Amino acid sequence: MHVMNPTSILHVALAMLAMVIVFMLLILLPPWWLLAYIVLLAWWMTLTRVGQQTWSVARVEIATIPQRLGSSVVVVVGIAGVVGVLVTLLAIATGFERILTQTGSDDTAIILQVGARSETGSAVDHDTVAFVADAPQVLRNAQNQSIASPEQLATVSLPKKSTGLDASVAMRGVGEHVWELRPRVRIIAGRKFKPGLHELLAGKDAREKFSGLDVGSMVTFDGQLWIVVGLFDSADAHNSEIWGDTQVVASAYRRGTANSLTVRLTNASAFDKFKAALARDPRLKIQIQTTRQYYSAQSETFSRTVRVAGMTIGSIMALGAIFGALNTSYMAVVRRAREIAMLRAIGFRSVPVIGSVLLETMLLALLGGVIGAAIAWALFDGHTAATLGPAGQVVFALDVSTALLWNGLKWALAIGLIGGLFPALHAARTPITAGLREL
Repeated sequence: MHVMNPTSILHVALAMLAMVIVFMLLILLPPWWLLAYIVLLAWWMTLTRVGQQTWSVARVEIATIPQRLGSSVVVVVGIAGVVGVLVTLLAIATGFERILTQTGSDDTAIILQVGARSETGSAVDHDTVAFVADAPQVLRNAQNQSIASPEQLATVSLPKKSTGLDASVAMRGVGEHVWELRPRVRIIAGRKFKPGLHELLAGKDAREKFSGLDVGSMVTFDGQLWIVVGLFDSADAHNSEIWGDTQVVASAYRRGTANSLTVRLTNASAFDKFKAALARDPRLKIQIQTTRQYYSAQSETFSRTVRVAGMTIGSIMALGAIFGALNTSYMAVVRRAREIAMLRAIGFRSVPVIGSVLLETMLLALLGGVIGAAIAWALFDGHTAATLGPAGQVVFALDVSTALLWNGLKWALAIGLIGGLFPALHAARTPITAGLREL
């Protein structure tokens, strides 16, 4: 049984460490570095003697790809799978994060009970609502009324159109000034609900995903009958909710306090004064954030989980793709061992040999990356999905952005570089006499 000596073990460990470092550098480099590298590589192969030799050898290797079509296709398909899965998972995280960050703004503030992480775990009493809404930094309308909305948040169940199975939907009770508080919200069908009545407005996305939310529909929640009188479009996460009058929702669910209070400030710069003034009052047990801060924080846990899952799955798949690239490159080197030895015998140095093997592998990797990124973009960019948010399903569109496509291509090139590196070094280090004896 062959036992590796300590020196060999050290060389293997150093090679693995170098591989990890190279992989991480390629993943973390900004896109313009990659473009600069491609430009420099093209310049080197065009204007230098060694570069021209490298391209000459690489052209011969690329021309033999049809003879190794099966193994080459395995590399391309494997890397396309890695990039496609990675880009799609990251697009889920990006889409969810974007819909929630669109929901908030810097000139509106949300008040929760101190220590609460979300509206569902918060309780703000009526005295606090009245005191905070009367703060001088809160914007007033033409009737000198504070633009503030004490809000209730309940979770109800409705069947999904796609499966017929019940899923959670956020039911938000909103105050009478909600239309001034959130001026982007517009009625796209029906009318606004009337205060004091069991009437609901359905968000555009909620209506598309769940049954029973058409205008005129009757729905029952906890034994109480409600009628859907209109549809609204808010262009943010509120599109996944259904709205009713806050007093009616509080009565229906037997609540004596609001979950939160949202106010519109005179301007974004007033937030610091608003927060500082309320923080000095020892009677108030509240925490204050801009709505942008609040909804960004709500997206962090889910986005971080999906990104970690994407990187983990991508890394596992990348490992398989690297072995595929290694196998293909080694096969190419073995088949051309005699030719490579002859090139070295007539004066070609190691650099053209190493460079040609790496170039072939990275071109295959680039092709796989482009295919995987294109499939992810074509199938999933703008595709709507739903996941459980703080109070119910949040509907969002997957965002296959240019940045994600670049990341996918960088992963592909990193896989190709590592997959071709060891075969390239093997080709350059094989003794010329041993290579010439190959049939």
